[in-house]
Amino acid sequence: MNRINKKTTDFRKPYKFFDVTADIGFLAYGNGLNEAFENAGLAMFNIISNTDNVEAIREENIEVLSEDLVSLLYDYLEELLFLHNVELLLFSDFNINIEKIQTTSQNQYKLTGTVRGEEINWDKKHMRGSEVKAITFHMMEVKCDKFCKVRAILDL
Repeated sequence: MNRINKKTTDFRKPYKFFDVTADIGFLAYGNGLNEAFENAGLAMFNIISNTDNVEAIREENIEVLSEDLVSLLYDYLEELLFLHNVELLLFSDFNINIEKIQTTSQNQYKLTGTVRGEEINWDKKHMRGSEVKAITFHMMEVKCDKFCKVRAILDL
């Protein structure tokens, strides 16, 4: 049922919806889960800037605990984005270790790792790519058979 707002001066609809394309998706691959997550981090930072120009001179340790692998991928990318935004860092080197752990109530996945990069220097060194505003769960996927594949969509 279409209702017209009585305050509207003409008889067109008071609003309409339109499509906005403000996302980018990527697939990252690896011989194992660790390598696929490392390549997911690399993919995200190649959206933000060209990682070929990012020296691995500053090290940050990360730790993420999640209930499943899709949530782990989301939380990992969120942690990287948080470090990028708060510490003003770009990363180009990722060393990740993922293990399944048993807690008192359920199985969980724990990601520990070291990421390396440097402070952002947009003026003299780093090329601006797209600003990543958020990680989305939409179509996020983690699959492992003979090799691993992860899929993520980022809100730009």
